[in-house]
Amino acid sequence: MAINLEKGQRQSIAAPKFTVGLGWDSNSSNTGSSFDLDASVFLVGANGKIPNDNHFIYYNNLKSPDQAVAHAGDNLTGDGDGDDEKIYIDLSKISPDVFEICFVVTIHHADTKRQNFGQIRNSFIRILDESNVELVKYELDEDFSIETAVEFGRIYKRNDEWKFEAVGIGMKGGLQDYLNKYN
Repeated sequence: MAINLEKGQRQSIAAPKFTVGLGWDSNSSNTGSSFDLDASVFLVGANGKIPNDNHFIYYNNLKSPDQAVAHAGDNLTGDGDGDDEKIYIDLSKISPDVFEICFVVTIHHADTKRQNFGQIRNSFIRILDESNVELVKYELDEDFSIETAVEFGRIYKRNDEWKFEAVGIGMKGGLQDYLNKYN
């Protein structure tokens, strides 16, 4: 049975291989424009920064250098139920210099389309084991009315144990804010 987390809660991840599913629905009628949300992953070292640009996983760089993280590809509409974008993780392959895996969702062209996360609903991040059994889920319930990027969650390593944390923190500068934070 899945564990539903609240913002800030943490849960150990015992499965070495799993899928991170990210989902959302848009209120596209509010803007007249369709929403294109993008999931990105930052593989962060002990210093809180990505070792190099190849440790930033997104729709134009689908795999980490160690092959431990693979993005399933860009969903341009977010239509339908379930996971809108998926990230496959194999912790047995993760580079020893990676201590944190951060999952960020941004709105593509948010500034020109005048879109923000206040127009997004039913956002979630979840972890499924190799049998597609949901282990943990975090449903973001905040109204991010000015933010164009949100860190949904992170997986981090402490004392040789990997844990998931429900983050739910937004930034209004879009993806660039996160690139600045982790570079």
